[in-house]
Amino acid sequence: MDERKEIINKYIEAYNNFDIQGMMSCLHSDILFRNISNGEVNTETRGIEEFKELAEKSTAIFSSRCQSVTGFAATEDKAEVQIDYEGILAVDLPNGLQTGDKIQLKGRTVFQIKEGKLALIEDYS
Repeated sequence: MDERKEIINKYIEAYNNFDIQGMMSCLHSDILFRNISNGEVNTETRGIEEFKELAEKSTAIFSSRCQSVTGFAATEDKAEVQIDYEGILAVDLPNGLQTGDKIQLKGRTVFQIKEGKLALIEDYS
């Protein structure tokens, strides 16, 4: 369990610091990422290159962002982390949100680890 917490915390710290290389170092080459909002998958990447492209695009959207872990639970093959998220937009978005607006969400992220790396990341909000 400590190994799982360690890799998850390392990934979240890199995410919060806009450290793309640090994030990539935590990922399995076959990483599957999904963002699920209101029960619908709105973003999905497969493989480390697709994930890296999304991560690079995402860094341009926010001037700051922070995922804070508020809970942690693990099963045999997965870990679930309760997350408080806050981000400040660096650009205007098509949905009407504008530069400087603050986004605050509560959610959870499910992680699966394979060969010591994150092989699945599913963000739920």
